[in-house]
Amino acid sequence: MTQIKAAKQGNITPAMKSIALEEHIPEEELAGLVSSGKAVIPLNPAHSSVHAIGIGKHLRTKVNVNIGTSEDFPQLEEEIKKVEISLKYKTDTLMDLSTGGDVKKIRQKILETANVPLGTVPVYEAALKAISKRSSIVNMTEEDLFSTIEEQAKEGVDFMTVHAGLTAQTIDRLKNQGRTAGVVSRGGAFHTAWIIHNQKENPLFTHFDRLLHIAHKYDITLSLGDGLRPGSITDATDRPQIEELITLGELVKRAWEQDVQVMVEGPGHIPLDQVEMNIKLQKSLCHDAPFYILGPLVTDIAPGYDHIVSAIGGAIGAASGADFLCYVTPSEHLGLPSVEDVKEGLMASKIAAHAADIVKGVKGALEKDLRLSEARKQLDWEKQKKYVLDPYKFEDIRKKRRSKSTACSMCGDFCAIKIVSDLLDSSRKTDGDGK
Repeated sequence: MTQIKAAKQGNITPAMKSIALEEHIPEEELAGLVSSGKAVIPLNPAHSSVHAIGIGKHLRTKVNVNIGTSEDFPQLEEEIKKVEISLKYKTDTLMDLSTGGDVKKIRQKILETANVPLGTVPVYEAALKAISKRSSIVNMTEEDLFSTIEEQAKEGVDFMTVHAGLTAQTIDRLKNQGRTAGVVSRGGAFHTAWIIHNQKENPLFTHFDRLLHIAHKYDITLSLGDGLRPGSITDATDRPQIEELITLGELVKRAWEQDVQVMVEGPGHIPLDQVEMNIKLQKSLCHDAPFYILGPLVTDIAPGYDHIVSAIGGAIGAASGADFLCYVTPSEHLGLPSVEDVKEGLMASKIAAHAADIVKGVKGALEKDLRLSEARKQLDWEKQKKYVLDPYKFEDIRKKRRSKSTACSMCGDFCAIKIVSDLLDSSRKTDGDGK
């Protein structure tokens, strides 16, 4: 039974119990969010020892880390190091986007290693099979695609990005649009090329009921991909993007009717003044389904720093109602990320998510900042370390640059907090003696 079907029947699953406890909300409230489709629990029963999480309304904004090999760098060992660093720094989910080496072996190893929900984009593996068997992505068969989806579901994949809203009609819009960057989604490009070459409709759209059958069987959360997301801020909120979003909203309802959990993926490159509008538009067109956003990236000219660009857009997007942030690393647009890039990208997204949670009034979010500020005023370094997002970096800087003073080495005895606190304490004692 899927999590959404259980919730509709009034059953509180063990996953709902643990998530409600962690999120500080009543179990019945969480079950109501899941039953209405406003929250999802990506949890394939075949994936053992997974820390269950909820994604959606009234819940903490979650962060995803993308990992995976490429043709140029097909090393499994390096990807496992990225899994380990992601878990160390407390990612909420992982996605395996491998396209190089033995992708099945890589995915299975990640499933064994990761105790968080794992997502994939099945069309990647299906395309690799088509190249191996028939020399080209455009020669991929419908059976290649659906058999890959079911194989990955059997292995224990918890959520899958599927570009079911990218239709032949949407591609017609794209042809007439005149975009700056064209198609930048890899999965979107595969489907677009297939549709144009074969002059047939997207099989994920045509046979969406078959996709729902597989998703229901394994309780896969479908992440409806944005194959025509803008890859330049000059392409933001154009007709192809919105056409696809309208279709995704229709598919959301069809998924709910079949008791399948679903979320919707959102735009990539969006100028700052359009971020909030895009979030509200998705929530309206997609019936408040959880929104999973890449970035958004609010400028195109910062390669090497796109984790910062993404954090700016992500903070605004999540504060406006987005539920799930896909991290971006410093290597975005440049190359496959290193282990260090993964850590930097994850931390930037975690900061953005937490900043948004304060604005959204997520339970417990502001409390952490309050406790940290109280400890900072007291110059209590051990207590501060308990509340920071990166205790490892906190400790490293403290060790390398420790002051002789009880304050930090930036100000030492000239620390504003120390000076004023000492004077206020002395003033209080004098006032007390005078009385």
